[in-house]
Amino acid sequence: MTQHRASGARPARFRRSAGRTRRTGRTAVLLTALLCAATTAAPGAGAAPGGKAGPGAPVARAEVPPGVTAGVAVFDRRTGTFTEELNSSGRFRSASVVKLLIALDLLWGRAPADLTASDRARLDVMLRSSDDAAAGHFWTAGGQGAVVDRMVARLGLTDTARPPATHPGYWGYTALSARDTVRIYRHLLDSATAPVRDFILGALRQSTRCGTDGFDQHFGVAGAFDRPWAVKQGWSGFTSGGCTAAGATARAASGAAGASAAAVDLARPALHTTGVVGAGDRSVVAVLTLHPDGTPYGKAYTDVGRLTRSLNVPGAVRAQGTWVGTWGSGVRIRSGATTGSTALTTLPAGAEVLVGCQKRGQQVSVPPYTNDWWAYLPQYGGYMTNIYLSSPGNQLPGVPVC
Repeated sequence: MTQHRASGARPARFRRSAGRTRRTGRTAVLLTALLCAATTAAPGAGAAPGGKAGPGAPVARAEVPPGVTAGVAVFDRRTGTFTEELNSSGRFRSASVVKLLIALDLLWGRAPADLTASDRARLDVMLRSSDDAAAGHFWTAGGQGAVVDRMVARLGLTDTARPPATHPGYWGYTALSARDTVRIYRHLLDSATAPVRDFILGALRQSTRCGTDGFDQHFGVAGAFDRPWAVKQGWSGFTSGGCTAAGATARAASGAAGASAAAVDLARPALHTTGVVGAGDRSVVAVLTLHPDGTPYGKAYTDVGRLTRSLNVPGAVRAQGTWVGTWGSGVRIRSGATTGSTALTTLPAGAEVLVGCQKRGQQVSVPPYTNDWWAYLPQYGGYMTNIYLSSPGNQLPGVPVC
């Protein structure tokens, strides 16, 4: 079936037919366990510069998936404390998170209205859809690494540094930490002029699901929590990110090509989720991650989602539903429960999805599987056939009927 094309055969632990499920093989282990709602670990203590941990301040333990290197900071603006810190001063290559600094540098001492119409449009798409061409334009116009130097001095950043001299044009090779990312958002929220704050955060609140390079960018903060939120994500070193059936290529300017540096890993795939969450932008969240070489985008997408859901984020409203693994590539989300319904987007291969409910629709056959159940994905506003959900039966257990 051309509407849903898988890459390789589905693990044959379960063979499906319309109306029943028959187990095969030696075990009855599920293809992928359904992920429960995020948990809060035992409280701890500590705070990075720029915040404090008050007496008994709840600091949960971030649950980092195996093989992932992470830097995490969550700051509660209401109490002035960090509720999460893990390797918060660790330096990561920024990927597209540096676009926050590019935007602030461009608007330093002026308002968005002072820009030309074309530059305002570039800035908007750079923030909403993580457009690389726009970032490259402003990076070059601002003197490349001088953009970072200026913002380090202006904001008092301690772990941020321009890209290595061997790669001056690679804005995504800027060194950045989770705690410095929190400082950037705190400046934006508390110190920037109202026109600058409203323009940048307004764009981040309207983050598009698909970046202009064809990557699904609604992972992490955008997937774990209901709005209100404003996010700036970063990804580097991956070859396909959903959103387009054929996939997309890695962005070179964000650090897809490997290089050596003493303090910052420029080679392993990077996936970052950052932003503000909750009414009144109560919490600032920064999760920076590196993944083993060869990690598929959908796997990293899922791991970052699980890590983010484990965090203590005051004011956040957690997304409701059941998290379920998927398989195959180019799996389409449609406006209705039929293959003839409009295709809204495609999933990153193997990404975990939030299912709100399920219903019967058009029967779909992908030999040897046949199924007429479809899952509704509230975060996409559409449906996918249950064939591509990692579950033992045609109907998902414990998920309500729409």
